[in-house]
Amino acid sequence: MWPEGYRWPHDVIRLVTIERNRMEPAFKPKTTPIDRIQENLVARVERRALNWLCARMPRRVSPDMLTAFGMFGALLVFTGYLGSNLDPDWLWLSIGGYVVHWLGDSLDGSLARFRKIERPRYGYFLDHSCDGFATTLLVVGIGLSPFVLLEVSLVALAGYLLMSIHAFLSVRVLGELRLSYLNAGPTEMRLILIALTLAMYIAGREAPVLWQLNPFDIFVGGVGILLVTLFVTQTIQVARRLAVEEPPLN
Repeated sequence: MWPEGYRWPHDVIRLVTIERNRMEPAFKPKTTPIDRIQENLVARVERRALNWLCARMPRRVSPDMLTAFGMFGALLVFTGYLGSNLDPDWLWLSIGGYVVHWLGDSLDGSLARFRKIERPRYGYFLDHSCDGFATTLLVVGIGLSPFVLLEVSLVALAGYLLMSIHAFLSVRVLGELRLSYLNAGPTEMRLILIALTLAMYIAGREAPVLWQLNPFDIFVGGVGILLVTLFVTQTIQVARRLAVEEPPLN
């Protein structure tokens, strides 16, 4: 009745195991909890506001929709800065875009955690990918406005990207995701950029005061230099910590 050499149920179990392994992903990375460190000035107030909004968010609104909403805000900021070459009133679009970007960027992960529907690897990858692209739009937009030199804005962007690299490496080697430095995080930076944009609208195009740099150039460039310096100091601190935890074997 059975083919010669067929062993029941051993061969059936073996065939089922092979089929199951074929259908499962070949690589299933291990997911470990990440310690989120957030010590910025408005963290507590912001957390209360986000929890209040999450509790009242319609069920049809998903974290992915909020991520897209935040990216739309970044595009508004970029468009406003670009349009300010025609009329300073376009800067109001940038200010509104910062608010939209804050809502989307801050609420997407908060809503997922509030509803207990987190997708750790997917959320981490998508959120930080969008953060990088959105920040590029914001900073390059400032450089394409008539108020700040593009070269100066790119220094600030380089500083941000270096700090992002440091944050991602810290997740890998320390299991920590630091969201704030010097008591300032993404929300404080948005508030600073809103204040900078208001100053642009009120003061208009400023004359150079140092070489070819106007006050806005000096401020944006100074932030970039601060971020680069912070990257160097944080890298040294983490390297020293790891050197103690993993001393040389010889």
